[in-house]
Amino acid sequence: MHNEPDILRILSAIAHNNLTPEAALAELRYHPSIQTMEGMNLDVHRKMRTGFGETVFAPGKSDQHLCQAVGLLSEDGAPVLVSRVSPAQAAVLSGAFPTGEWSEQARLFSVNAALGIVPPWPKEGSVVIVTAGSADMPVALEAFGTLRFHGCSPALAPDIGVAGLHRIKPWLPVLDAAAIIIVVAGMEGALPSVIAGLVKAPVLAVPTSVGYGVSLGGFAALAGMLSSCSPGISVCNIDNGYGAAMFAARLVRQAASDSQ
Repeated sequence: MHNEPDILRILSAIAHNNLTPEAALAELRYHPSIQTMEGMNLDVHRKMRTGFGETVFAPGKSDQHLCQAVGLLSEDGAPVLVSRVSPAQAAVLSGAFPTGEWSEQARLFSVNAALGIVPPWPKEGSVVIVTAGSADMPVALEAFGTLRFHGCSPALAPDIGVAGLHRIKPWLPVLDAAAIIIVVAGMEGALPSVIAGLVKAPVLAVPTSVGYGVSLGGFAALAGMLSSCSPGISVCNIDNGYGAAMFAARLVRQAASDSQ
């Protein structure tokens, strides 16, 4: 938290008309604000700077540290998202935060905000998440739940990969109207190239670790996406549905801000 001398200095400047409230907010926004706990430094004012609060990454944390981090960040009813939550960690979090919501498939746990990862999924949205196959759904739902947590209304087009290329056609109007398309694909990772060559919306490709032998846990899909000849594609890390969602959420929020 901000220390008291800094807060008093800013309040005094406002009181003496030496600082406007807007300038004070700007100063607070970029002032270091770290809550130190054993083994952790929580960025409690990240939302003030970036518009998005800090997400708690569950792997590697003890049950005690995990609950402490979520408890601190959720003070005063603030929404908190926890990613890559195991079933055992979900049980602990549900006991500590009984009103929280957990999605086993997406491995997300939320406090004070809804994930809404329940079919039927919307078929239209400013962000459209596409999966090549049903095996890619955990990564897609991580992106879907993260976007919902941050107030976006994503659509989901599942299982329309290149093994059945005709399945894309009914979705083309929806894809073309999107602000950004997140394409989640494993195996050879060809679907983002196909979609980027058909519609005007930018494509964010997410390789998954789905595939046989030489797929190498997603490296083949990653290499294929990075080597795409279709313009307008950017690529996230393997299985990084959360990262793709955060990029899309920032893009959509910035576009809305610019249009005002």
